[in-house]
Amino acid sequence: MSAHIIDGKQIASQLLDDIKSSIDQRLKSGKRAPCLAVVLVGDDPASAIYVRNKQIACEKVGIVSKAHKLPSSISQTELFSLIQQLNQDPSTDGILVQSPLPHHIDETAILALIDPAKDVDGFHPYNIGLLAVRQPQLRSCTPYGVIKMLQASGINLKGLDAVVVGVSNHVGRPMGLELLLAGCTVTSCHRHTKDLAAHLLRADIVVAAAGKAGLIKGEWIKPGAIVVDIGINRLPDGKLAGDVEFEVAKQRAAYITPVPGGVGPMTVATLMENTLKALELREQK
Repeated sequence: MSAHIIDGKQIASQLLDDIKSSIDQRLKSGKRAPCLAVVLVGDDPASAIYVRNKQIACEKVGIVSKAHKLPSSISQTELFSLIQQLNQDPSTDGILVQSPLPHHIDETAILALIDPAKDVDGFHPYNIGLLAVRQPQLRSCTPYGVIKMLQASGINLKGLDAVVVGVSNHVGRPMGLELLLAGCTVTSCHRHTKDLAAHLLRADIVVAAAGKAGLIKGEWIKPGAIVVDIGINRLPDGKLAGDVEFEVAKQRAAYITPVPGGVGPMTVATLMENTLKALELREQK
């Protein structure tokens, strides 16, 4: 048995095409394109690559991208001021502050300052709360991207036993909420979990979001399970790897996502969708 490899690039490309068509229709009807403001603080190379990928996606679908590149020495007060300006700017529909931020800046406070209606990352407590009470609007990009990827692959999630490994505010926790919303029975595992292998061996769907290469052993995957690997880890040889032992797991799973080329492209595509949706929601008010 060898798993079907879910092609996140292909699914994301189709989603981007659909978003572009929607924006083209807006322009034809005399409406404006959505606008995304991207805030990058400092010179972290990985962050610069992520921001560039988001700008390329904006160009592809027709979203206006405004970059705010700031020095790592910027004060929290100055960054607060920029966020407040963007909140009040009627031409800005989405605000994205690229993580990580310098140590002297309180990232939680910055994310909470963003207007929830412009929170296209879906990180604001208000938007996480809406998801928790089954009234989602702007949803966390990676978890929602996972759901859209599985749906596009023809997978019916209703009734499945799902195990999420990792409980971060940006990925693991909203991922559990998304799976609940999709009709799964959800278990969240973390560093205090006593027997991770036992939980995984009964899981119909495993979502790895711990950020630790090879944490999930291939033999822990239940035969026929669906494996979604959100982890992106840089190995000593420079290669990227997920949280799951891919080569072993793919011999047991029915579906599995690769790293890279799985969840990552879906995160960017869902960000584009959120930016369009943010504009449409504001137009309805």
